This record gives sequence, C-alpha cells and structure tokens, in this order.
Amino acid sequence: MSPGETGDLGHELVRLASADNFRDLAGPGHRTADGHPLRPGVLYRSNELQLSDADAHRLAGLGLGEIFDLREQHEVDAHPDIEVAGATWHHLPVPGIPMDQVVALATREEADEAMRAVYRGFVDDELARASLADLLTRLAAGTGPQIFHCTAGKDRTGWVSALLLRLAGVDEETVLADYLRTNEVNGTREKYLAMVAEHLGPEKVAVYESIMVAEAGYLAAADERVRAEHGDHATYAVEGLGVSREMVAALVARLR
Repeated sequence: MSPGETGDLGHELVRLASADNFRDLAGPGHRTADGHPLRPGVLYRSNELQLSDADAHRLAGLGLGEIFDLREQHEVDAHPDIEVAGATWHHLPVPGIPMDQVVALATREEADEAMRAVYRGFVDDELARASLADLLTRLAAGTGPQIFHCTAGKDRTGWVSALLLRLAGVDEETVLADYLRTNEVNGTREKYLAMVAEHLGPEKVAVYESIMVAEAGYLAAADERVRAEHGDHATYAVEGLGVSREMVAALVARLR
C-alpha cells in the first residue's frame, strides 16, 4: 500500500506535525451514498504549508505533482509555502474576509456575519468563481497526487472539499462531518489567536474565535446561495463556475 492510502480499518496513514489540518480528501474511508469508496492518495487538503524539512520530505514522498494555494497575495507574502520537491506551485486566490473588515470587527455577531458573507462570496464573487473553476479543471486533468490549501484549511479549502465530496456522491452527513473535522485540530487557530491578542488586544480574542472555527452555519450560507441560484452543486460547478460537464465527469472519475 502506498503512502497516503487508507487501510481496511479506515484510518489515514499520513499526518504532518507542521501542517495539522493536512489530510486525504478520501478521509478515513469515505464512501459515496451508493457505497463506492473514494480513491485515497489522489487529492489532499491542508492548511498553509509552513512545513518542517521532515514534513516537506514526506509530501515529496507522496509524489505530489501540483500544489494549489487558494490564499490571497498578502497571505502568501506573509507566510509563503515551503517548496516541495517535484511539485509545481500554483496561486489561485479566493477572497477571504477583507483585512480592513477583520480589524474593525467588534462583536462575535459581526464576525459570524462576516464569515457567512465570505461563504456566500464563494458562489457570487467573480475572482472566487474564476479561481475555483481553474482549480476544478486542473484537478480533473491531474495525472498524479495534488494538494489544495488556504491558511487554516478551514473555509476556502473546506468549501472546495465539500464541493468535491458532493460531486463524487458522498452523503450530506459525511460531508458535514468532514468539514467540521477541522475543529479537531488547533495549531493554526492558536497561532492566529495569539497574534490577535498581541496586536489587537486580549479582549479581541473572544470576537475572533468565531472566525477561527468551522461552523455548519457558514457552510449552509454558501449552500443556500447555491440552491437559490443553481439548484444543486453539480449545476453550480457547470453553470456557476463554468466547468464543462466533461471535466466534472473526469474529476468524479478521479475521486471514485
């Protein structure tokens, strides 16, 4: 069995100490609603690749061919990915919360609504649609293992992962559980909350905690926009993002 595959017990073999939200999109044995297992070792998801030498070597050992960074330019500039031998890095920026809005957040309610707006933007924002279309097309055309990531591996990565699992036919309960699994790791969250306390004051930590977790309501905000504008996620991929039906079929074939 090659690195990144899952065994009969369903646990994942590859974990990274320096990227705690790195995982195989196929999960610990995810299956489609009609019982077909997803193919492990094909697509990986992660938080920012601030990797130790050992973890960079482990990723290289997976045979990664492409890395897709969904962060905005200021995020890339602040924490550039560590180079992984054999992998080509692509920048496909998807907007998060604007920095001026982040600094101005005063209550948890404001933070919660800001996150819902970000998720609705995954469906509506022109740059987000262009980057996500490019990503799905490149994933569909891939011939080897690929990885996509953002800063925490939570929102932009979480939305892409949920979309891919849905296109593959995974049931909604599993999709939501996979999305919320981000909350089981806290390295990135603790790092950024410490930065909030240092630069904005400890009283701001409670405000920002709500934007540092995966929340079912955030995912639902994007899903509601998909249903209102496109009916379902497959139609969103084709009509909303502009990915051809042939490329969607090729992507599903890679996943299943």
